[in-house]
Amino acid sequence: MKTRSLRIALAQINPTVGDLAGNTAKIADYLERARAAGADLVAFPELAVTGYPPEDLLLKPQFVRDNLAQLRRLAATCHGITAVVGFVDLADDLYNAAAILHDGEIVGVYHKEYLPNYGVFDEERYFRRGGESPIFSLRGTTFGVSVCEDIWYPVGPPTRQAMAGAEVLVNINASPYHAGKRLFREKMLATRAADNSAIVCYVNTVGGQDELVFDGASAVFDQQGQIVARAVEFAEELLVADVDAEAVFRARLHDPRRRQAIAAEPTASQSAVLADVAARERPPLEARLAAPLEAPAEVYQALVLGTRDYVHKNGFQKVLIGLSGGIDSSLVAAIAADALGPEQVMGVSMPSRYSSAGSKDDAVALADNLGMAIKTVPIEEMFGAALHTLAPSFQGTEPGLAEENLQARLRGNIMMALSNKFGHLVLTTGNKSEMATGYATLYGDMAGGFAVIKDVLKGEVYELCRYRNTLGEKPVIPPAVLEKPPSAELRPDQKDSDSLPPYPILDPILHAYVEEDRSAEEIVALGCPEETVRRVIALVDRSEYKRRQAPPGVKISPRAFGRDRRLPITNRYRG
Repeated sequence: MKTRSLRIALAQINPTVGDLAGNTAKIADYLERARAAGADLVAFPELAVTGYPPEDLLLKPQFVRDNLAQLRRLAATCHGITAVVGFVDLADDLYNAAAILHDGEIVGVYHKEYLPNYGVFDEERYFRRGGESPIFSLRGTTFGVSVCEDIWYPVGPPTRQAMAGAEVLVNINASPYHAGKRLFREKMLATRAADNSAIVCYVNTVGGQDELVFDGASAVFDQQGQIVARAVEFAEELLVADVDAEAVFRARLHDPRRRQAIAAEPTASQSAVLADVAARERPPLEARLAAPLEAPAEVYQALVLGTRDYVHKNGFQKVLIGLSGGIDSSLVAAIAADALGPEQVMGVSMPSRYSSAGSKDDAVALADNLGMAIKTVPIEEMFGAALHTLAPSFQGTEPGLAEENLQARLRGNIMMALSNKFGHLVLTTGNKSEMATGYATLYGDMAGGFAVIKDVLKGEVYELCRYRNTLGEKPVIPPAVLEKPPSAELRPDQKDSDSLPPYPILDPILHAYVEEDRSAEEIVALGCPEETVRRVIALVDRSEYKRRQAPPGVKISPRAFGRDRRLPITNRYRG
């Protein structure tokens, strides 16, 4: 007796939102690769045709019609292989959908049932939830198709499909990254596979889209919940694996609980048998099981990919970075050089009367180590002229924050002027600790097109710099940058600790307040000084108006400013 098996390909691709023709061409290319690999079925990510998330493009009827036209073109070319493709369906309403393409036709459509409406997700704004969970039979194996969120629920569409006989559960995704999510996600998928005695094939999109990064890490789990194949993280890949439906059948014979569950629960609503493709000779395949990345390599790769895709997908080639010789700009420069190539990165040193010789030297050393260009544009003459111009208005006052921030704003003007002249994108260098507390200057160091490390706490900045220095033949970030106290250098002998609590104290408070929504009393109970806690909370709350004016940046935490954490600017609640 022949073993019932399918060769399944998971096409972990990097689509671009709105590039319908480009995305369709990429899908067609990977479909051909899957066919060449002898795959019976190939699955593509959620909304692969449109890119994810398409947001208010979905409110344009022509966009929806164009996406349907591209899907029909794909279907017409799909011969000798079955494909599952994410798209936007239009029936009585809009649906986040998966099409099953077979023998030149669209032979089935699944509508996503669970629509996430939390964190970065806003799907109920655009889509109607589906209500049917069809299953399909191909080469003697029954499979079900679901979309992303559907599999996160213990009893959802994949469970109903398994109860109706689906031996393989194909789940297509656009699951955004945050640090540690892969491990949590894989535990969930392993549980779904084991609970349903089914093979779970999970395909995820990869790439950057505005603030979001998708990590890929597509995977296959057997009926016991063991991972048997995994794609790389943060890169495109066609993951191919042979799955054994006969092993699923044997496992189910040994689990009488399943029969009781089938009697008690509704199952899939319809099924379709797909005509077999021509039999082909193929040797057994050893599936790839890529080693997972560990922190901080995982976070660093997310920042690199998010930066690369934001720059390239928005039509830029080169970037500008203000190099102060400090830790933050050093990390941003390293990420940019790794993402784009050092020849596409220009550092700009803008020393003032308060810039130390060490900081200026460190900026040059960093640029040399990375192999990127650096130019020096002193601001002293501009600063002196600005002080002279403002002297009548500032008469009778003591020098203070306005004069300090004036330097940052002059630097912002220089960076934007260079950007305007040469068409390069400005990358800002503020970290999450600074963005949280307002320790950043509007129209100064916040001015730019993309904020690479806006979701990276200061302590994590140091960790990522130390990690980057372990790569390659020699460290690229000068030791002095890692050792000297952080300083904005906007007044004599200035240190960040003059204005903020030390970062080892500040960062845990920010994590508790921003990412966990703990109250002041709860944070104090964790062992943090009450006066410091209340001061930090006040700084965070008062700085919301600044954050609303900041450029987008890569999300790497479970709760990032912007798409995740959305508080009113006008707000008197303090807690």
